[in-house]
Amino acid sequence: MEKILDIIEAIAHEKNISKENALEAFKEALINTAKKLTSFTSSFEVIIDNDTKTYSVNKVITVVKDGDEKLFAEVGREPNIEKIESDGFISLSEAKEFDNSIELGDQLKEEFILEDHGRTASANLFRELEYHIQRRVEQDLFEKYREKVGTVMLGTVNRIDADDNTHVEIGELKGIMTLRNRIKGEKFKRGDSIRALLRYVSVDPEYGLFLELTRTSPKFLEALMASEVPEIDDGVVEITGAARIPGERAKIALKAEQMNVDPIGAAVGVKGVRINAVSEELNGENIDCIEFSPIPEIFITRALSPAITQSIKVDADEKKAIINITGDQKAKAIGRSGINIRLASMLTGYTIELNEVEGVTERQPESAESGEAEKTKDTTALADLFK
Repeated sequence: MEKILDIIEAIAHEKNISKENALEAFKEALINTAKKLTSFTSSFEVIIDNDTKTYSVNKVITVVKDGDEKLFAEVGREPNIEKIESDGFISLSEAKEFDNSIELGDQLKEEFILEDHGRTASANLFRELEYHIQRRVEQDLFEKYREKVGTVMLGTVNRIDADDNTHVEIGELKGIMTLRNRIKGEKFKRGDSIRALLRYVSVDPEYGLFLELTRTSPKFLEALMASEVPEIDDGVVEITGAARIPGERAKIALKAEQMNVDPIGAAVGVKGVRINAVSEELNGENIDCIEFSPIPEIFITRALSPAITQSIKVDADEKKAIINITGDQKAKAIGRSGINIRLASMLTGYTIELNEVEGVTERQPESAESGEAEKTKDTTALADLFK
């Protein structure tokens, strides 16, 4: 086993893990192998010399006071727990029989030579090393993808199982998108390239290490908007919130810190090219862009568009808004199957109650333009300013 450290370094390169992690896995494998060949109560340490590329395993016995609980180890399970003498510790009085200068806390070390145990040691070490290297590989992958949670992943559909879960190949791992995380009406087949949001990284007894993907989260909409709108990606325009009923409709609130930037215009793009690209990715989902306002009354009114409200009363403590609205606008405020008012409530965080009042709210662009033209031509009101 004199060249085993070279082998460990080669394994680290092959498995794409750091040399340090590979050496830690090797140490754990050596310790577990030594315990299997002696006793689980034993304690061992591994010393690796990187210069000479050699290693040594030492059995460590710690000196404790007489009668210490550490001198005995519990074995078995309830109700058949037994206490046996632990060979990882020795009492002070017993240690002084060998060397009178020994004190509490001292450690007695004895070299453990693995090669003396023949093929059994080699077989055990191989299994332990394989196990711990694989754990390090999985840990590195877990950390790598955990940093990507909340970002859009691109993958290839591998298969659709009996439960209608979509299995996606993403890099070194597999992703799983359940039926509830898929937009209603979407159909995938093997070989399709899809984009989805990484919800979290998980370990499952059946699937092992896997990525849970979603296309229904509002965060997916936000991530797609950031990828299509440079102003959002650069931070010039900020997404303050989003609400979705996947595959049907969504509302997204935007704001810009700079006065000369129109957040809605930036998000929509010329002739709607940007917002249409996002909508297409979301299976034709209609997306309403709303300018955020820190004033709840204004923000809620905007969120209910295209309905025109008459007045609004907000209870900030109860997070409730009562809105007076005419009958011809009430249907617009509610939307088909209540979708508009639900999205407005989700986006603003307020419970919205509509109170129908008498009257009709109508836009009359032609009469408004003629009235403004008359006011412009009538300059009598300005005559006194030039006297």
